[in-house]
Amino acid sequence: QVQLVESGGGLVQPGGSLRLSCATSGSISSIYDMAWYRQAPGKQRELVAGITNWGSIRYADSVKGRFTVARDNGKNTVYLQMNSLKPEDTAVYYCNVVTGPVRNSYWGQGTQVTVSS
Repeated sequence: QVQLVESGGGLVQPGGSLRLSCATSGSISSIYDMAWYRQAPGKQRELVAGITNWGSIRYADSVKGRFTVARDNGKNTVYLQMNSLKPEDTAVYYCNVVTGPVRNSYWGQGTQVTVSS
């Protein structure tokens, strides 16, 4: 089994910053893709940022220039640095990893991010 533990969410004022972490543990042979998704009330879950095992990165247009995704392969951990936060960034943020060799997908439990004054 694979476990994902997220941390770093919370309440922040507009313009503030937060850093999310997602640590992966368990029976892991390799990790391919690591990504962050978010889901706001009444909306579908959407990709925020993703990073492959060879370092290819993609961002949602709405977060480009404000968010940075990174991974530490030695710790099987993915991070999301969020700067210049806006109220529209408020959502539950979920970590997702795809492990090898058969590309199994796992989700974290989610962490709430609230941007409000």
